[in-house]
Amino acid sequence: MEIEGDDVMAAAKSSRVNRKYKTKYRIRNWKEYERGIRSRGNVTIWLSEEAIAAWTPPKNGLRGGQRRYSNLAILTALTLRVVFRLPLRQTEGFLDSLLSLMGLDLKAPDHTTLSRRNRIVKLPPLSRAHDGPIHLIVDSTGLKIIGSGEWNAHKYKASKKRRDWRKLHIGVDDEGFIVAAELTTSGGDDASTVPDLLDQIEDPIWRFTADGVYDHRSIYERVGTAGTANIVIVIPPRRTAVSAGPTDGQWAQ
Repeated sequence: MEIEGDDVMAAAKSSRVNRKYKTKYRIRNWKEYERGIRSRGNVTIWLSEEAIAAWTPPKNGLRGGQRRYSNLAILTALTLRVVFRLPLRQTEGFLDSLLSLMGLDLKAPDHTTLSRRNRIVKLPPLSRAHDGPIHLIVDSTGLKIIGSGEWNAHKYKASKKRRDWRKLHIGVDDEGFIVAAELTTSGGDDASTVPDLLDQIEDPIWRFTADGVYDHRSIYERVGTAGTANIVIVIPPRRTAVSAGPTDGQWAQ
């Protein structure tokens, strides 16, 4: 098949986006723009004296082998893995090189230890300093677990396994910071996780916002005890909601 030169030019012109719909990007602050691009390659990592001292866990006094790395060391390696999107072996080498560049007599956890401890290590509690009562917003989202079944079905057109899900319940403040989180199975009730989320928050709550799934009398009572005296609870009622009569407290729907 042969295409003449005029036909090529006509096809190229027809594929172009109309000038009317083109977005114009004009960079005027070149110094800030170039500084921002250069900063993307800047890696500044340091360990505090407390972190260096806690890199190796103390002896637990039990018989058998002792752990060589504390939870802090495991979390540090896993954090670098997520930030730089590295496999476990590359994470081990990257952290080992950083410790060597810092002149520290520490070893990075090996990739097998990271794989094993990743399933059992506990994350530190989520906390953020507030000057006073906070506005808490609660919601949940579904997470699909993807394993070898999905990959085999896509690669080899095999039969799919039954999907499995998890629910991530989060509580954020009015500035968008996560102050509480809870992971449950897919069959868990959203409203039943509110007490666990409230237990993770030390600051009083002056306003609570959620969707209609949390419209339960137990939620109003539990949030009312964890909030200030004049707490405002904003939850839209469900379609099948029936008024249960007056309640104590200044609650709003």
